[in-house]
Amino acid sequence: MSIKLINDSCIEQVADVIVNAANKNLLAGGGICGAIFEKAGYEELTAACKEIKTPLEDGSAVITPSFNISNCKYIIHAVGPNFSITPDAYDSLFDAYYNSLIVLKEHKLHSIAFPLISSGIYGGFLEKPAKVSAEQCLKAYNKFISDYDYDIELTLCAYSKKEMDEAREIINN
Repeated sequence: MSIKLINDSCIEQVADVIVNAANKNLLAGGGICGAIFEKAGYEELTAACKEIKTPLEDGSAVITPSFNISNCKYIIHAVGPNFSITPDAYDSLFDAYYNSLIVLKEHKLHSIAFPLISSGIYGGFLEKPAKVSAEQCLKAYNKFISDYDYDIELTLCAYSKKEMDEAREIINN
């Protein structure tokens, strides 16, 4: 069992799963979502996502193959809340992390690389969205290891220096 915080993109991590900060309709978006679609193969990933019944609820997580991303086996699409629309959606953010870990376990996978979900454009008016996201990630990780005897390696990826500084307030390696 381990959790670590790094200053890098989750797309580049070698793991069983990388996590997409997905929207409810599983469409290619901006930020990490757009980058994942680009690296996986827009057409292949879009086709796989169209097979999933949408819109998804905030906090839900679903899995697809990773297609052209060779450093992971699968992509888990976790729907984080948009804090501009629901400013107190901390439970949904927790659920996005926790449900991703459940999907990981259901598929007998052990390593996962997360972006800071809902810390970019979905961060809304939160003063420190990366700190809030790291806090919910840590809570989800702690609940998961308390609920299950299942070995996981979780890497939380802060893309920018600002995100790293905020997340480091919660997770110190």
